[in-house]
Formats: sequence, C-alpha cells, structure tokens
Amino acid sequence: MATTEFIAAIELGSSKITGVAGRKNSDGSMQILAYAQEDSSTFIRKGVIFNLDKTAQSLTSIINRLEGELKNSIAKVYVGIGGQSLRTVRNVVSRDLEEEAIISEELVSAIGDENIAIPVVDMDILDVAPQEYKVGNNLQANPVGLVGSHIEGRFLNIVARASVRKNLEHCFQQAKIDIAEQLIAPLVTANAVLTESERRSGCALVDFGADTTTISVYKNNILRFLTVLPLGGNSITRDITTLQMEEEEAERLKKTYGDALYEEEPEQEEATCKLDDDNRIIKVADLNNIIEARAEEIIANVWNQIQLSGFDDKLLAGIIMTGGATNLKNLEEMLRKRSKIEKIRMARLPRNTVHAPSDILKKDGSQNTLFGLLFEGNQNCCLIETVSQPAPATPKPEAEVLKTADMFENDQDLKEQARIARLKKEEEEREAKLAAKEAEKLRKQKEKEEKERRKKEAKPGWFTTKMKKTIEEMTNIFNEDDEMK
Repeated sequence: MATTEFIAAIELGSSKITGVAGRKNSDGSMQILAYAQEDSSTFIRKGVIFNLDKTAQSLTSIINRLEGELKNSIAKVYVGIGGQSLRTVRNVVSRDLEEEAIISEELVSAIGDENIAIPVVDMDILDVAPQEYKVGNNLQANPVGLVGSHIEGRFLNIVARASVRKNLEHCFQQAKIDIAEQLIAPLVTANAVLTESERRSGCALVDFGADTTTISVYKNNILRFLTVLPLGGNSITRDITTLQMEEEEAERLKKTYGDALYEEEPEQEEATCKLDDDNRIIKVADLNNIIEARAEEIIANVWNQIQLSGFDDKLLAGIIMTGGATNLKNLEEMLRKRSKIEKIRMARLPRNTVHAPSDILKKDGSQNTLFGLLFEGNQNCCLIETVSQPAPATPKPEAEVLKTADMFENDQDLKEQARIARLKKEEEEREAKLAAKEAEKLRKQKEKEEKERRKKEAKPGWFTTKMKKTIEEMTNIFNEDDEMK
C-alpha cells in the first residue's frame, strides 16, 4: 500500500549520502518507512561537494530507491548544510539613543537587520544566534521594555563559503528535487542529542565524522561557538595505509583492532593481525602506534577549539561525543585525559525514539544528524497529485438516473451561498427573456413601419394622377385636329 504522509530527508556526508523517509508518531517517536545509502567519497570531501554531476546522479538514485519503497513520489526533502568552511563569527551592533527611552521590539529588529546586512567576505550568513543585549551595564537575553540611552546587540553569525549553498542547490536542481528547507547540520545534531539541561548548564558537542570534526559549544540555552576541523576518521584510515594496504583493508583493521590508548601486556605474546589481501602479518602495536598518533592530534585540536571558545571552564554538563568515528576504542578516555573533564557522554542515538529494522538502525552515533533532519521536518513531503475530473457520461434514461448527492448538506453557509447563486441566476434568465421579447416587439414594429413607407412610395400621388389625365386629354385634342385636316 502506498504511503501518502511522510517526511523525507537527505544527509550529504563525506563518506556516504543517505536518504530516509519517516512518519512521526503521536508519542514523538519516528517510524522509518524507507532508507537508502550510497558511497560519496569520490565526489564529497570535507563535507563539501566538488563534483556536481556525480552528486546529482547519486541524489536521483537515492530518491528513486526511496520512492520504490514508499510506492509513492517524493515532492521535496529536508537537507543539511555542513562542511569544512562552516564556522561562527561574532559581531556587535550598537545604537545610541537621543535620550533615555523604552527599548521597543522595532529597535531590536532593526539592530538584528543591521547585523545581517554587514558583509562577510566570500561568506554567506546561514543563520544568526543572538547572544545577549547590553543595556547600560546589564546583559539581557530580551531587552524589550527596558529603559536606556544605549543598546548593544551581540550576535553569533553562522557562516560558510558562498559556494557551499550554491553547489548544493545546483545539484538538487539538476536532480529535479525540491528542497523543503536547508538546515544547518550541527544545529540539527545538537537538537537531536542534547538535553535542555545540558544546553543550559553548558556543554561541548563533538561530532567526529569521516572527514571532519565539528565542535559546538552551548551555554544558557544559546549557541556560543561553532567550528569544523578538517580532520576525522578517514585521517586515521589513510595513515594506516602507509603500512602498504588499501583503504578498505585499513578501515577494517582500524575497526577491529584499533585502540587510541593501546598498551601491550608485557607477559603476553605480541599480538598480530592478518591482512586479507596478501596474507601478511602486522603487529597490533605498530597499527595502534599510527592510530594513537593521529587520534591524539585530533583530540588536541578539539580541546584547543573548546578553549578558544572561552567556555572551557563553564561546561558544567561536560562534553558529549557523537559521530561514526567515536567508535574507536578509548577515544573518549583520550579526550578525558587531555581536557581534564571527567563528565563525558557518548550519544549513540537521538533522544527521541526511532523505530526501524535492526539492519537500518545503527547504534553507533553515525545517524544522529540524519534522524535529526527527520525530527526537524514539519511538512508532508509526499507528492499529492490533483486528480482530473472525468468527462461527463452519456445521459441515461430517466429510470436509470440516480439521485445526485448534495455536496453542501453538511455546510449551512455553503448551502445558503448556493441558494443565493441559484436565485440570482434565475433572475438573470428572466430578465434576459423579457429583454429578448421587447427586442422582438420593436423589430416587428419597425418592419411594419418600413412596409407602410414603401407602400406609400409605390402609390401615385394626386398631382401625378391629375397631370396624367390632362396630358391624355390634350393628346386626344391634338389627334382630333389632325384628323380634321
């Protein structure tokens, strides 16, 4: 049976493009109805599209597969924007008032508009996270209604290279897919995995992806900092290939034997692992020396960015880790040792329940952004086609004609409108008949008058008859004179 009500979303990741369709349940959970995935490593790097044609082809394939499972057409999809160039830029807009006055909603809106109007070189402002407003010496989240002669608006603008949005929109246009809404991927992920308490108390969300790692810092329910590092799980995998193996084999060894804090037991035999492609034997210690070096670099950069945010000592809720690359053993412990923050939580699944088959639902943190896009959606993405009215059927004999249903029987307003329209139509028809009858009467009167006129013109007048008689008499006299001669 075809599904006619669902939300559809597509996540463009550095390792894969994933499409999903789901339906929200009354309890807030999500039922997954369709799922499709394709490798994107050859045309998306660091979260940025660099081959538009291949991306468009992959999008078309994803949509076709989803529609096949749904047995219906998809009208539009929600999509996330991310990538290496995504970051936040602080900005301050000040206004001096002539005298002390009450801060109005219009003034606050004007300050916000001025913030957006400030150009950022080679960047697009994707969204704005207002921080606080300073009125006098006090900081307020909402300054409307306060009295002051000076107001200062502090904003956090979320920006990305102009080409990011442009290339994304071009690919969807080429694939003939409408976008319901473009959502900022890190914000969607935060909404999916963070609790309100964590946002309020202060936390850092670290999303370890394939090619990038995103750091978002929250405090008092406000986004305070966001940046994207060009380092991820693939950085570790590529380092392992220096042991002379393909990336697929390196990825397998990383998942199977990888340990960010590997320590060999002195009394045990040296551990080894076997390569599938050429039956070579590699020491697990050598493998993990490479893994640890790169993991330590990534963790050091993550902690450095959290310190740069200025909130490293205000994270009462600690650090929340998510993303597919967080499955590396002891990566959490490495971050704990580096940051000296004991409170670290792994977010493997969204806070809201997702109902899906076990082969689709992965409890490794890699689908939090994808499912977050679904939960953010509020529009039906099913293509609803307008059914054309059938041609009128040949009238049947009176005995076979069925009684017509009254389409207004349950709506008194529509019923009254229909009655008034019917009376108006009857009045117009009656006036038309009277006008036609009057026109016919005038036409007949004119014809009669025209006939009489012609008759009068055809009948000889008195003068004409008298002259004719006189001429005849004179002719007779002349004829008599000729005969006498």
